[in-house]
Parts: sequence; C-alpha cells; structure tokens
Amino acid sequence: MTRRLVCRCALLCLALLMAPAMLSCDMTTFTILEGRHRAVNRMSLVTKDALVFQVMFDESASYATTDPANQADINKLYGFSDCNSHHQTNSARFGWRWLNNQLEILTYVYKDEIRTSKSFGAIPINETLDYALRIEGSNYVFTLNGHSITMERGCSDTGLVKYMLWPYFGGDETAPHEITIWLEEDD
Repeated sequence: MTRRLVCRCALLCLALLMAPAMLSCDMTTFTILEGRHRAVNRMSLVTKDALVFQVMFDESASYATTDPANQADINKLYGFSDCNSHHQTNSARFGWRWLNNQLEILTYVYKDEIRTSKSFGAIPINETLDYALRIEGSNYVFTLNGHSITMERGCSDTGLVKYMLWPYFGGDETAPHEITIWLEEDD
C-alpha cells in the first residue's frame, strides 16, 4: 500500500512539473531538428493585417552557437511578408535568441531591404505568453504581454499580398539541437 502511494505521489509531481507542456496541448508544435533552419517548409497567404497568438518555449530554447560571434543572431518566430514583396524586402515578425543565459524576444523588421530590430527583453521559459503583430497605417505594432513596440513599414497600404513566415533558426548556423516551440493563433 505504501509503495502504491509513493508511485501516485511521484506521478502527481511529474504531472505538476510538466504542467506548462500539458497546458499547451491545443497548441501547434514546431520542431526545428538539429542541423536544420526550418520547422516547416510551407507557403500560405495572410489575408488579414494582424496576427494574435500565444507562444511557449521550453528548455530547448537554450543553445550555444558553434561560432560565439553568432550567439547574438536573431532567430525568427512568426510573422509575415508585406507590401507585395519578398520577406527580405519588407516583412515583420517576432524574433528570439538565447543570449546571456536568457531567452530574449525581439521585433524583426525588413523595410525596403534594411533590417532593424528592438528588444522586448528576457522572458521566462515554460510559460505561455501573448503576442500580437498589427499593421497600423505605415507602422507595425508588436505587442508582447501588453507591452508594445512600434516599427516603421515600407508601405502604408492595407490589404496587400502577404505570406506567412514560420519559425526559423539562424542566421548563419543551423539549430545545434532539436528546438521545440508551441504556438497557437487566435481566430
């Protein structure tokens, strides 16, 4: 009887430790395999001017690049191309990186082929956070858990052709190990 109680307590503790992953069971799992850049290789058009979604990173977001100079490179999380153009001409997406032993979230924007970014700062792992990316006139408004950063767009029109930009690791280097990201987009 005592052994059964110990087993039940151990299972309960394990379930509590895994609670963040269990809470994300309705989320889409994006897995970037070791030695790869992409979790998926698909094309889909974006017909709206806003993305609202939740994301959770786990411990796999921690990594060290082969070349220490690449550690500050920004990995891409989620967003879209813009202005009827290629994503390295005009686009907006959230970025992330493991830097100074913490997970940092950033904006990542191309405007007329010039890339800029701004940092939201560090976030906790194993917690689901709220993200939004909106087009407002000639700006993008990035929001992370209620904190917003505005970045300039390369155009001011709405309703233009856009395509989805999915999770991507790198820069120069590929994923040093398997990396898992959970994402759920609001309707």
